[in-house]
Formats: sequence, C-alpha cells, structure tokens
Amino acid sequence: MKCKLFFLYILIVFVLTGCMTVTDKVGELLDGTVCKEKKISRYKTEKKVTPAYELNIVQNKQKEKSLIITAKAYPMFKLRATFPDNDGIIHFTSLDFLSGNTHGWIEFSLQIFGTGRITFSDTASIKITEKIEPVVITSGKIHRYDTRITDNEALTALTNRRERIAALTQWMNLHRKEFFKSTDEFSNFWKPLILPETVKKKKRPENYPHTEDIFARADDIKWNTSYTERVFPEDFWQVRNSGTLLRDWEEALNWIYLEYEWENIINSINDSVILKKVK
Repeated sequence: MKCKLFFLYILIVFVLTGCMTVTDKVGELLDGTVCKEKKISRYKTEKKVTPAYELNIVQNKQKEKSLIITAKAYPMFKLRATFPDNDGIIHFTSLDFLSGNTHGWIEFSLQIFGTGRITFSDTASIKITEKIEPVVITSGKIHRYDTRITDNEALTALTNRRERIAALTQWMNLHRKEFFKSTDEFSNFWKPLILPETVKKKKRPENYPHTEDIFARADDIKWNTSYTERVFPEDFWQVRNSGTLLRDWEEALNWIYLEYEWENIINSINDSVILKKVK
C-alpha cells in the first residue's frame, strides 16, 4: 500500500510540473480507466510522419469495443469513437481532456458529434466525413492546490471557462492566424499581446503603455484598463481587468492552445493519415 501511495505521489509531482505523458497516466489512475478497459490493437503513424497519430482499439468489461485516437502534438486530449460498422463508419462520441499546470490539473469529458470512415488491415486509414462538433461538457474535475472541485460545481466552472476560451481563441484567429508547433511557442507569441503586464518590458507591444493610460489593481497586478479597451472588444474588458483571463491562461493554457488549433487538428485527419499496426 505504501509503495502504491508513493508511486501516485511521484506521478502527481510530474503532473504539477506539466508533464503530459505522466499526466495521462495519473488521469487513468484517478478515473479508473486502467481497470475499465484493455487495449486490443494499436496503430501508429510512421516515425517521420507529421502529424503523428495513434489509434487504439479498446474493450471494456462488457466486451464492447471502441476507438481512441490521440495526436502526438496534442497529448492533452483523446478522441473517442464507436467501433466501425460493416461499412467502416465510425461515430465520434467524446473528447477526453487532461492537463497539468503549476496549480494542479484539469480533466473533463466533452460530448462531441461527427462521423468518419476507417479501414483496417496491417494498416489503418482514417478520414473524417462529417465535421466533429463539440456539444457540452458532461463531467469533469478541477484540482487546484489541495482543493478538488467535482460534480455540478466543476461542471459550472468548466462550462464557463470553455465559453471564455472559445471567445478568446475566436478573437485570436480573427486577428492573426499563426501555426504553432507547441504550447510554449503559442504562449511566447500571444502572452505578451494579451497579458503584457505579466511579461518583461522588452517583450511588451510597442508603445505600451501610453502616457495617459489608466490602471486598476486586481490580484496584485495593475491592469492597464486603457490597453484593454484599445485592444479587446467590450465583452473581454471585465474578464481581463479582473485577472480572470490570467487565471485561465495559467490554469488552462493547453486547453486554450487546443481550442486555437482545433480546425487544424480536424482538417489533418484525412485519407493521408495511414497508421501501421504495432500490436
């Protein structure tokens, strides 16, 4: 028992430092996924292929099979789909998200709709035939320091955050669409623009601040409310000036990055995605 507790403690330490691979393992331990399902077959894209995907056929205790698709560049989420019918048609059912941050970690399941086609042999070929659309967060947990938020409280907090993230990334994509290879690259570009008060002066936008700018303090930071009004639409003013946007960035950066890149991810799952059977 002590050994198991020590092992879980080590894994949680890695989660708090943002290690995505270990975070996935911790999430499986926490929600019991390891005990509920076993992998039947595994397919992967070739090593040098970009983007890199992995497909697992899993089976639960009731002998029901389903598919789990993961992307190497976005290890914070998994797409779940039904096992293909006789025509190779699959239906996407959920997106499972798990990501660590310096304060704890976030996990949730998002109901999705969409269809695809898959063929199996020594290789597997995947193509999305009907665009995947997110619907609603059905379950989730928030771990912040020594506090664990669950049930309706977590659903409310996660749903509200999802709405803010969707609005933020929509604004980002409208103003300047860039492709980023990693969360760090994404953050290095966007953080100085949306949260200049939190970065070094040399990284801030030019002419920040203006001499006549007005500041207001929230969460020990003096927010430039004039900059907020110059740069953001009115719906964002309270979110940024209150420090809420900063908390979203600190606790859900990987989520923001995923939402920002969502169209690229979906568009990359086409006939060109060929996975080789490895198990």
